[in-house]
Amino acid sequence: MSVKNPKEFFVALLSELRQGTERTTKIFQEISQVAQNPDIKEALEARAFVSDKVLATLDQCFKLIGEQPVKLSGRMHDMFVEDFRKELAEIESPVARHLFILAKANHLIHLRIAEYVTLIAAADMTGHYGVGVLLESCLADTLAFVERTRRLIRNVIETKVSERVADKKVAA
Repeated sequence: MSVKNPKEFFVALLSELRQGTERTTKIFQEISQVAQNPDIKEALEARAFVSDKVLATLDQCFKLIGEQPVKLSGRMHDMFVEDFRKELAEIESPVARHLFILAKANHLIHLRIAEYVTLIAAADMTGHYGVGVLLESCLADTLAFVERTRRLIRNVIETKVSERVADKKVAA
C-alpha cells in the first residue's frame, strides 16, 4: 500500500489498529478458553468485552475523518496465534502456563499501546483533535488492562511462593 500524504498514513495506521484490535479480541477469547486459572480467564474475557467498546470508538474515529478502514494483511497476528498455540502445548506446569498466557497477553497489549501513541500524535499532526481524544480514551482502557495483568502476574507468583513456604513448614 503506497502512502502519499499524512492523511493516508493516518488512515493506514488507524486501519491497522482497528484490524489488530479485532484480531486481538479473538486471540484473547481463544486464550481465555485455555486459561485454567479463573482469575486469568475472567480478566481476558473482560478485556474482550472492553475491546468491543474500543472497536466502536475506532469506528467513530473513521467517521470523524470521513474515511473507511483499508484492508491489511494481518500476518503478524496469525503468526502470533500459531506460535502461541505451539508454545502453550509444550508447557506442562500449570503455573508456567498461567504466566505464559499472561506474558503473551501483555505482549499483544504493548503492541496496541505503541500504535495508540503513534496514532494520537498522527491525529494531532493531521488536525483531528477529536479523534485524538477518542484514541486517548482507548489508550486509557488499554493501560488499565496492562496494570491488571501486572497484578495477576504478581498474584500468580505470590500464590506459588506461599505454597512453597507452606510446604517447607509442613516438611519441617
